[in-house]
Amino acid sequence: MLSKKATCKSHGQDSSYFIGWQEYDKNPYHEVHNPSGIIQMGLAENQLCFDLLESWLARNQEATTFGKNGVIGNSIFRELALFQDYHGLQAFKKELVKFMAEIRQNKVRFDPEKLVLTAGATSANETIMFCLAEPGEAFLIPTPYYPGFDRDLKWRTGVEIVPIYCSSINNFTITKCALEEAYELAIRLNLRVKGIFITNPSNPLGTTITPNEFNLLITFAIAKNIHIVSDEIYAGTVFNSSSFTSIIKAITDRNLKNSEIWNNIHIVSSLSKDLGLPGFRIGMIYSNNEILVSTATKMSSFGLVSSQTQYLLAKLLGDRKFIRNYIKENQKRLKKRKEMLVFGLEDIGIKYLKSNAGLFCWIDMRFLLKSDTFEGEMELWKKIIYEVGLNISPGSSCHCIEPGWFRICFANTSEETLKVSIQRIKDFVESIGRQKISENKL
Repeated sequence: MLSKKATCKSHGQDSSYFIGWQEYDKNPYHEVHNPSGIIQMGLAENQLCFDLLESWLARNQEATTFGKNGVIGNSIFRELALFQDYHGLQAFKKELVKFMAEIRQNKVRFDPEKLVLTAGATSANETIMFCLAEPGEAFLIPTPYYPGFDRDLKWRTGVEIVPIYCSSINNFTITKCALEEAYELAIRLNLRVKGIFITNPSNPLGTTITPNEFNLLITFAIAKNIHIVSDEIYAGTVFNSSSFTSIIKAITDRNLKNSEIWNNIHIVSSLSKDLGLPGFRIGMIYSNNEILVSTATKMSSFGLVSSQTQYLLAKLLGDRKFIRNYIKENQKRLKKRKEMLVFGLEDIGIKYLKSNAGLFCWIDMRFLLKSDTFEGEMELWKKIIYEVGLNISPGSSCHCIEPGWFRICFANTSEETLKVSIQRIKDFVESIGRQKISENKL
């Protein structure tokens, strides 16, 4: 006999979001060895600046050989290999908070003593749920949202998610009415609401929270005496960083720094998207709440970041000239790649949500649905993955309330592969057009 956790299906692995990955793994595209395979466009990875990182590593070999005081051969390997406590290396945390400030244009400052290191943002999100809510209590989340949250926030914690339904009528912005309806729904379900969980910039929308939305969220949180968790994992992917505001800055701008809400504001982030290093498993929680920081630090012992990784990245982040150039170049390349995708979509006649961040585009394929239903959306998604050979994420996997929206990633493939993807979409749309003409003749 196994535990209920081992046999339940609340992990979310059967979501079309994860199924698409599985299908890609069975038949991955390769320009030479498997040109008819499935192209992975459902993975939000940033592979556009690996050359910059690899060039830095080549110039700074002492960082990879653990050279002491910058000297190769004078190694600190032994002290890194031995036991480290769960507070993390202070040198790394100091450089990390500087980097966090840099990608936010130094409009906010971060204290390394208020930072908790975790093995990726997945661990950070789960840890903060353990700290803020009991099983059966709830967090409100605007839709559409990242499918992995059903796993990260709920699976082991027992915390419930109540959606704040947003629609394309106002470009999926958060409204007071939607907030109130979500809160009332939670009450009807006998769920105590502990907070609001936002992603800024949004995954899958690629948009940033507006000043009006911030004021609405903050005012609502104060009135209900609840928390706000802001997942800012995509902060470094904003094409125009001046259009991004951190929740800390929004609170400060309202002169609420010393009020009760100050201790109810928390940030989750990582280096997976900003530096394109998901395999390094660097996540973080930042909070002004001392008890939360203390508890989350203790919990981090279940998912520590290796000392070797912290040492290497402390050196990399400490190179301020390199980091400033990286941030600027990363924004430039992401913007160029996004423009390449949307130019191709416009040529095909596919509409999309205008956005200013992220590694993906939220596209409108409602005109291709045979029926304006989620069954129709799944039928279209299956054609796209099995016939067209593209793994993109259907809106239903992101809890979008309108069938026909899809998330398509553009930064995890080469420029040549993206061109192949666009051509495949074009051929598919044209084939549907020819089919409709043929049917009308009959």
